Amino acid sequence: MKLLHLIHSADPASGGPIENIRQMAPIYLSNGVEANVVTLDPPEAPYLKDFPLDVRSAGPTYGGKYGYCPALIPWLKRNHQNYDCIIVNGIWQFHSFACWAALHNTNTPYVVFTHGMLDPWFRHKYPLKHLKKWLYWPWAEYRVLRDAKVVLFTSEEERMLAAESFWLYKANPFVVGYGTRIPEFDLEALRRDFFSRYPNLQGKRLAVFIGRIHPKKGCDLLILAFHRTLARNPDWHLLMVGPDQVGWQAELEKMSETLGIRDRITWPGMLRDERKWSALAASEIFVLPSHQENFGIVVAEALACGVPVLISNKVNIWREIESDRAGFVEEDSPAGTFNLLSAWDRLEGSERANMKARAKECFKQHFDLGGNGIRFLEKLRSISQKSPAAKLK
Repeated sequence: MKLLHLIHSADPASGGPIENIRQMAPIYLSNGVEANVVTLDPPEAPYLKDFPLDVRSAGPTYGGKYGYCPALIPWLKRNHQNYDCIIVNGIWQFHSFACWAALHNTNTPYVVFTHGMLDPWFRHKYPLKHLKKWLYWPWAEYRVLRDAKVVLFTSEEERMLAAESFWLYKANPFVVGYGTRIPEFDLEALRRDFFSRYPNLQGKRLAVFIGRIHPKKGCDLLILAFHRTLARNPDWHLLMVGPDQVGWQAELEKMSETLGIRDRITWPGMLRDERKWSALAASEIFVLPSHQENFGIVVAEALACGVPVLISNKVNIWREIESDRAGFVEEDSPAGTFNLLSAWDRLEGSERANMKARAKECFKQHFDLGGNGIRFLEKLRSISQKSPAAKLK
């Protein structure tokens, strides 16, 4: 089977979708699947060079974030027959419309991952942007989803929410799951490596946030709650890991200084690969009080390391976390985030150890990419008319 991923950018700072494609690479290889990637990145983008799959840029592009690319539709028309299925990652950008425009009258199937981009939170938070999307929706994304062989969702919560954003909605939904691979690293060695790079944090109890430094992620809620709870104990320290994409970090640092806890927070910037895993291995808890989170692949990564997750109920996998007692779930509010940290602080040592064990079990049950990746491939094979059935592993 030969697949093509279409995605706006392969920049690792863009979040979970490109990380998932990266982590699928060995699963593709072990199952005899050839997967290519087409992005709208500049051809000289440095992160394209070490990508584990064959990747090409369709650029140049115009129109800012929308990424209008004149060459993409002609390229797809010339090449779509080389693929058994095309996977569209994300909507509201040109690559999804280009796929529909090139393929909707052909026999080449395509599927769409919306990656939470139909969450009604955006309608309430950004009503003017939603109005602009309404003008675009009927002749573009509505058709993209309507004519897709399958629209893939990473959780049942995402599937239910997607139907609420636009009354004109038609799709063939399928919940495929999502996740990450079990880390192959020695977590204890990674833990030692982390403290060798941050010796001032040796012996500290670490609460870690990993994600974009962005208002959607609730970073301000976390800092306020940390000030009111864990920061009262001098053993605790907060790690705020991630790229500052909107220039918000300076304001958050000023907030922490006003609260008197600036020296209790470390901002390492974006950490990738072993360094990201080392931050998780060194941490006692992972905290994400996000206002909207389709899946939160880093939540799965924390669970894989046996790190309990303290998340808002706007992270779409919160039901699995709550039912498996692999962490705590609260509202995405100052009170809710305060309750998250307070709940952990009240636990006895044995209760913390039990929750760490349940975190690993929750990962194995729901978010191990080994199982979910095979389910994804089985679904693609079932809709492809070109590839014979084969046992996947």
